[in-house]
Amino acid sequence: MSGYSVTCTAPVNIAVIKYWGKRDVKLNLPLNGSISGTLNQRDLKTTTKITISESFKEDKMELNGKEESLENPRVQTVLKEMRKLAKPYENNKTGEMIDPNWNIRIETSNNFPTAAGLASSASGYACLVYTLGMLFNILPQGEINDDNREEYNEVLTRLSEIARRGSGSSSRSLFGGFVRWDVGIKEDGSDSIAYPIVDETFWDDIEILVLVVSKEKKKIGSTVGMQTSVATSPLMEDRLNNIVQQRMIEMENAIKEKDFENFANITMVDSDDFHEICHTTDPPIYYLNDISKFIIQLVNSFNEKFGINVAYTFDAGPNAVLYLKRSHLDLLLKAIYHYIPFTSNDDDNNNNNNNNNDSSILTKDDELLSRVNNINQQEITFDNLQPLPSDSVQYIIHTNVGPGPQIIDPLSKHDL
Repeated sequence: MSGYSVTCTAPVNIAVIKYWGKRDVKLNLPLNGSISGTLNQRDLKTTTKITISESFKEDKMELNGKEESLENPRVQTVLKEMRKLAKPYENNKTGEMIDPNWNIRIETSNNFPTAAGLASSASGYACLVYTLGMLFNILPQGEINDDNREEYNEVLTRLSEIARRGSGSSSRSLFGGFVRWDVGIKEDGSDSIAYPIVDETFWDDIEILVLVVSKEKKKIGSTVGMQTSVATSPLMEDRLNNIVQQRMIEMENAIKEKDFENFANITMVDSDDFHEICHTTDPPIYYLNDISKFIIQLVNSFNEKFGINVAYTFDAGPNAVLYLKRSHLDLLLKAIYHYIPFTSNDDDNNNNNNNNNDSSILTKDDELLSRVNNINQQEITFDNLQPLPSDSVQYIIHTNVGPGPQIIDPLSKHDL
């Protein structure tokens, strides 16, 4: 018995203009457009291997080593729509025909906590769509270069409509750099698609710190939370009708002009607005905790002292994502180290880490600690803040803006 497999990875994206609210739940159509930055996959990624074989009796899926039901209607929709696009094709190495209607085995894993507000569904569905695109010969095969990049991006934009059906923000994880997802106006959702604003090489002096406050699954999922907000928050109407569209224009301009001060101010005010909408939902939704609020105070104090060089943003969870200028990385690390102490890596952290984690993403990262200790700078303190206990943040991820999905193991035939 034999089959064909392909393995790909896809990134997390963190929105700087938030998507919150659906105009069509079934099609996952948003009430507003959004913009995000794609995070480097050396630190945060989903890895998916899909095997197809004529001998398989049914489709199956594993997540982080545990079998998952494929009854999820969103997964079923993605599989159905991808198979609609595909057609049987001849493998150019073996000469054998591969039929996309054969059953498949999906093995997927995250190197970060699932459902903890770190956009695991975005990277997960993007990786599923991208890997199926490679397996089913929908995406261009071979190296992507200047000659075929436009065609490649056009196919990805088309596939973003399918990825959106699984998880709205996954449409943005199909691209690197900074990405825009349009709200669209068509009832069938065919124009609610994602496309790149700039690639990952364009604004290359931005650094990103992710402060993981909690690895726990959030109590109120995004879909339930946003629909409740739409129905009950008095702030939603003003955001949708008067605020977010103009903010999208200003953010896209700030990115294209590499205007960090405007980028930072828009990012922070949009994050604040999003969580204020959650707070004014009935019943209120509180994704932030006291540590999250402390990080906001720390960033505001830092910017008051050194100028606008850091931006915070929080998705639907307590974990902070900080976009910052590379020139201020060491200063910010010094401030974080003073107020939220972290120590070197140890066995206990490794044992408690999520399945399939890379050591590079642990908070108590020896390299990060060494960098802090070698910074030739006095302690950075602010009059209005007191240091937190050393276990307040579980780990810190130092990363940057990165590329879109990648092929790890190209399509190949093997025994099962």
